[in-house]
Amino acid sequence: MDIVERFLNYTRINTTAVPNAAHLPSSSGQTELSILLAGELRDLGLVVETRDHSIVVGTLPSNIKDGRKAPTIAWVAHMDTSSEYNTDTRAQVVDYTGGDITLNKDLNIVMRLEEFPELKRYQGDQIIVTDGTSLLGADNKSAIAEIMHAMQVLHDNPEIEHGEIKVVFVPDEEIGLLGAKALDVASLNADFAYTLDCCAVGEIVYENWNAGEYHITFHGQPAHPMSAKGKLRNAILYAHQYIGMLPAGERPEYTEKREGYYWVKAVQGSVAEAKIVVDIRDFTEAGFETRRNFIDTLAASFNQLHGEGVVTVEYRPMYRNAAQGLQGENFYPVELALEAMKAIGVSPYAIPMRGGYDGAVLSEKGLPCPNLFCGAHNFHSIYEFLPVGSLNKASEMVIEILKRAAAKS
Repeated sequence: MDIVERFLNYTRINTTAVPNAAHLPSSSGQTELSILLAGELRDLGLVVETRDHSIVVGTLPSNIKDGRKAPTIAWVAHMDTSSEYNTDTRAQVVDYTGGDITLNKDLNIVMRLEEFPELKRYQGDQIIVTDGTSLLGADNKSAIAEIMHAMQVLHDNPEIEHGEIKVVFVPDEEIGLLGAKALDVASLNADFAYTLDCCAVGEIVYENWNAGEYHITFHGQPAHPMSAKGKLRNAILYAHQYIGMLPAGERPEYTEKREGYYWVKAVQGSVAEAKIVVDIRDFTEAGFETRRNFIDTLAASFNQLHGEGVVTVEYRPMYRNAAQGLQGENFYPVELALEAMKAIGVSPYAIPMRGGYDGAVLSEKGLPCPNLFCGAHNFHSIYEFLPVGSLNKASEMVIEILKRAAAKS
């Protein structure tokens, strides 16, 4: 099957993640996609396990015949798409000759070159886009297509030497890396892993945020306004005061590169009780712990000011910086990927990822996992697009990594 056809087939299944769902996966479309992928993997000669939570694990045995032992490499992709849009994807392939791209003539939705100048580098290529009413789902279905195409290449070319391969598809990355957290990593018996979940050709990630989430509750005391003096304690105003005491310049909209932040991302409540959700992000362990201490100290000071129990704090860890699991000999998968990119004519460049990815969880669990490019742009947007040349190049990279790992064994 052609790699473009594969990708388009996957986009036709709506796998939008559903925040705060009480089950994993959070949407039935992810289970539908997992069943399709399991069948395709079996057709390509892999031994397939369909695990709890619609996690799919395929194993392709090593074909090295002279006794050499190559590392077992796991390739991981997530099946869900982000919840910014939950509409069905209607992808289209455009022969790009330059200028703007009209996504939807009827709705006058246009991807304008002046807003997306990166389009220039793909003039003469085919580009897969949406009709302007949904996400494309290249995050992360491009990776699924790239990994599956690589398995197709190995199936059709048995002379290509490779070690044991694990193909792993997990749900609900977009709402907290939940599939990776549910995955039994030890049972994979892999030496290291890769995700393909960053953007343009050449990107490689081996450091990302330390991330945590605080749920902070403010307890007030209602009273009728005609007799409220000295009695009314307004939880809404407590929350407002607390937010105002956070460092004003350390918000997402004011930071870039390796600058950390506090992000107030949800507020709800009444006079009696108000709740806020505050995310903290920092690349360094020391910086992250400083932010944690600030939140906790501010809450303690608030209770001293307004009375014990006025504010309560619940901390929820999210993920850690993958760099902590990619030190020393665990840096080898990064070196291998850099070599493979150069061998296929790609100039690699490392980026500090201002976000999380499944590999951060896997690395923390003891499975070193850098993040490689999938070739797509504008994740989480109706202007998401995927050049066909980049789609093919990412799959070529997968094959090259496997070949080089086998040759080094």
